[in-house]
Amino acid sequence: MLFNSSEFLFIFLPVTLAGFYSFGRLSRPWALRWLILMSLAFYAWWRPINVLIIGPSILINFCLASILLWFNNRESSARGAKLVLSLGILFNVLFLGFFKYTDFVLGTANDIFGANLVLTHIILPLGISFITFQKIAFLVDVHAGRVRSFTFQDYCTFVLFFPQLIAGPIVHYREMMPQFHAAPCRFNKENVAVGLTLLCFGLFKKIVFADNIAVLVTPIYENAAAGRETSFLLAWMGAIGFTLQIYFDFSGYTDMALGLARFFGIRLPPNFNSPLRASNIIDYWLRWHMTLTRFLTAYIYNPLTLWLTRRRYEKGKPGFSGRGATFGAFVSLLIFPTIITMAVSGLWHGAGYGFIIWGLLHGVYLTINHGWRVVAAWLWPDRQSYERIIKPAGCVLTFGAVTIAMIFFRSATIMSALDLLKGIIGLHGIALPQSFFDHVGPLATVFQSVGVSADVSWSGDVFTKTAIWIFVLLFIALACPNTLEILGRYEPALGVKRQSAKFVFGRVPEWGTSLPWAIAMSVVAALAIGSIGGPSEFLYWNF
Repeated sequence: MLFNSSEFLFIFLPVTLAGFYSFGRLSRPWALRWLILMSLAFYAWWRPINVLIIGPSILINFCLASILLWFNNRESSARGAKLVLSLGILFNVLFLGFFKYTDFVLGTANDIFGANLVLTHIILPLGISFITFQKIAFLVDVHAGRVRSFTFQDYCTFVLFFPQLIAGPIVHYREMMPQFHAAPCRFNKENVAVGLTLLCFGLFKKIVFADNIAVLVTPIYENAAAGRETSFLLAWMGAIGFTLQIYFDFSGYTDMALGLARFFGIRLPPNFNSPLRASNIIDYWLRWHMTLTRFLTAYIYNPLTLWLTRRRYEKGKPGFSGRGATFGAFVSLLIFPTIITMAVSGLWHGAGYGFIIWGLLHGVYLTINHGWRVVAAWLWPDRQSYERIIKPAGCVLTFGAVTIAMIFFRSATIMSALDLLKGIIGLHGIALPQSFFDHVGPLATVFQSVGVSADVSWSGDVFTKTAIWIFVLLFIALACPNTLEILGRYEPALGVKRQSAKFVFGRVPEWGTSLPWAIAMSVVAALAIGSIGGPSEFLYWNF
């Protein structure tokens, strides 16, 4: 079931809320049990067998966590607890790997060794990547003593809570369960108002923005996949257009997830904060899929770096800190862990070569960014001057780097991605629709003399419409306040406090109860709901 579908908005959500608030008048435990039941129904809607797949995994992880909790009360059982944790992580990785990567491994073997292995085409359970990471984090947190008690009902509430079940955010038990234990489980005007506002914003971003740019961008990638060359302007339109599509798609989903959770009195952690405004790639990853960045840093990058640092110290080699840091330390303790972590990020997003290259590219970007920070501290000691001059250039460079990497994320094959890259750098020439030349008269000769050719395969109207959509969406993404800023006074996400909503021409007032705001949100909701018709999936639901 999709958040942007009629059955979800007008059947599932009202029934779930009515039951939750009704049971909440009797007792919190029964309200939470109702929420668990409806979350299972939500997960089973598309394919009921999903529950039979995910159910045993939940039971096994709960048992492993319970054993870890038992070991934590016995100081002499550290080795046993470590073994249980290792088994739990291995189980979850194999569980994810079987469903998500079996065909990829078999296909890779066929490509490399010329084998003729038959692909199994296993149907991927919804949200398995998010659920798996969440369960691994829970096991690690129990082992580390960050979770000291839990019940089976609490664990099911944590894992199955439907607003974050399919596409995140990736949450921690210790930040969610205190909220569930304190939630009144009753109708609250402010929670419902904020939740409805977030829901409408997210629905509008998905249906009006992301889906409309998607239908214009998709033919460009299909053209490249068919082996046809893509000219300079179309290649850039495809790259920027898809970057904006996934931007508003994921931003819309995040807003909807925050809003749906708020109906139940729950604040999910922030997961999206205008990443295209980032002035460097490190800042980008602090704004894009923020809880994934948090997970990768805490559970992959930091442990790997710590292990490598200890190995270097055992060999008498310096670590990577202070002015005495060596190039070897930089390679061993920063470049290597960063590349590995981002390769995992790419593979987590999808079982394909393009996703891996996308992850590796971001690993290289992050490495260069960290290296530049070290060099810039020596070359540019005046930080104010540095910020004034370098930050604008950094924004443009970061946007360009992210856009280039997204080509591999979107393209059907590596060859089609490389074709688009050739178009990006102008190797396929510059072309405009034939209709453009038909309307410029003598200027057509001038354009042709400087190497601009006529393309009969693309409609001038579609070309113009795509350019307009890109311009409008870029303006909204880069210059307008986001929902966290607009709703800052109501803490729209966990830990997001009041902040000033900024606009390119100044500041805009925060949301408050008023007739103009009610009218504006009614228009947003009407446009979004009126556009529902054969809803498309959120892109991150495929991961």
